[in-house]
Amino acid sequence: MLKQIGNTAATLVIFFILLFVYTKFIGPIPFQVNSTSTTKTTTFDVTGEGKSTVKPDFVSISAGISATGSTTKEVQDQINVIINKVTENIKALGIDSKDIQTSNYSINPTYDYRDGSQKITGYSANTTLTIKVRDLGKAGQVIDTATKAGANNVNNLGFDTTDKTAAENEARTKAVAAAKKKAEDAAKIAGFSLGKIVNYNENTAGSPILRAMGIGGADKVASPETTLQPGSNEVIVAVTLSYEIR
Repeated sequence: MLKQIGNTAATLVIFFILLFVYTKFIGPIPFQVNSTSTTKTTTFDVTGEGKSTVKPDFVSISAGISATGSTTKEVQDQINVIINKVTENIKALGIDSKDIQTSNYSINPTYDYRDGSQKITGYSANTTLTIKVRDLGKAGQVIDTATKAGANNVNNLGFDTTDKTAAENEARTKAVAAAKKKAEDAAKIAGFSLGKIVNYNENTAGSPILRAMGIGGADKVASPETTLQPGSNEVIVAVTLSYEIR
């Protein structure tokens, strides 16, 4: 027993002597502790909406021509004659060529499905001109000119504004102010403190107001011309602010 204790003591003495020699002549034994820290941040999201109005400065009008016939050449000749006449007459009003665009051109067979069979009975052709009118005072005149020249389908009337930057900034300012006010009110009621804004999201949309088209008046004989009311467009900006909660 005493011999075993002596051996253990001798082993410990030798270990510490070797440890002393190592640290004396070589240096300390490398020792590293890995430390990992995590930070949990709670955020609070709040939304706000702002609106502003802007006056349109141009209108887009779709003038369509359709025709039917027994052959593809017949219907094609019909719509080509009319579309060329419409284009020429609209240009005569001062509409630039760059603002007149063909947005559709199609020729399709028509079928008779009687007696359980499919038989081609003729052809139909359709073409559409999209016209951008920058002088709103000429918009009604463009419609009248197109229909008189043979256009038999006028649709997709849309008033818009070339530059909405100022209106969008106004709506954006209102939206952010509304979101901040909502966040401050909520923090006061719920009893927490707001930190800095850590995220911002935005959605912008346009909504027409009073966009209307009137053809003629109460007395169409006395007032035969097409009249358009451009009204105004509403720009809507919705924002979401994310706050840190302190």
